[in-house]
Amino acid sequence: MQKIKPPDPAVEQQFCELVSTCQTQLLRLCYLHLRDKGLAEDAVQDTFMKAYKALPAYRGECSMKTWLMRIAINSCRDAQRTGWWKHVSRRVSLDMLPEKSGDLSEDALTVNLEIARLPRKLREVVLLYYYAHMQITEIAEALGLAPSSVSGRLSRAKEKLRTALKGAYFDE
Repeated sequence: MQKIKPPDPAVEQQFCELVSTCQTQLLRLCYLHLRDKGLAEDAVQDTFMKAYKALPAYRGECSMKTWLMRIAINSCRDAQRTGWWKHVSRRVSLDMLPEKSGDLSEDALTVNLEIARLPRKLREVVLLYYYAHMQITEIAEALGLAPSSVSGRLSRAKEKLRTALKGAYFDE
């Protein structure tokens, strides 16, 4: 029988810092991706469990944030592959978004609803670029794409949003 080793205090500290800095951002990303608060919370928990197990093997080839976002996106995709996904209401209600930041203007609500209606591939890029404030190269690493593919998806998403918003001016 194997003895269970206690966790390394340095790894514990690094993990606690990672959770405190990224938890809300991951929850928002997962919610906008899955459109269900319970599934988003499960995906975030799954993300942190996977990250905790893999933290000692983290190679540092990308930023921790990029690495964690990649795990979160994969957790969301895993949730979408389950049979349960077929039975979940995917209607987006912005009132249910975690950590609502004050009153949103009507324009902001409209933009957020249109982003939620984008196809998954385009929505992922928009969320990571505008909401997670990641650079195109970081998004490319997180999604396993070429930077040119990320730029193309971002351009297509902007065009779809311009069309959906009927040419109204919204600051990028």
